[in-house]
Amino acid sequence: MTVDRPAWLDTGHQGPLDDKLGIRITDYDPDHVVATMPVEGNQQPFGLLHGGATCALAETVGSWAAALGAGPGRQAVGVELNVSYLRAATSGVVTAVATPVRRGRTLATFLIEVTDEQGRRTASARLTCMLQPA
Repeated sequence: MTVDRPAWLDTGHQGPLDDKLGIRITDYDPDHVVATMPVEGNQQPFGLLHGGATCALAETVGSWAAALGAGPGRQAVGVELNVSYLRAATSGVVTAVATPVRRGRTLATFLIEVTDEQGRRTASARLTCMLQPA
């Protein structure tokens, strides 16, 4: 089931980098935020999905998950991101799913799995966000 963006979240566009990379949030469920990103336009010189684009996708989806968990009047700021690249993506769309590892009052940690259109894992990431007043 897909969950729409909560009304209390900013209804403006996503960040400029997300727009440039084509990142789109498709599910705002706090227990599994989902985002997609095209490979086309986000490759490194050898035609593979750029690791930096994968990091941006992971941080975006994890940060949204942290913001949803933090609730209205609070914000999430990434303090640590670790990414392991497992398989190259060369075309199509990759999908990232962020699930909570731990949600605390001031820190929240998420596991982010990135897969290609065949469902094969291309990257695995862990993001920790600090939660603070907006």
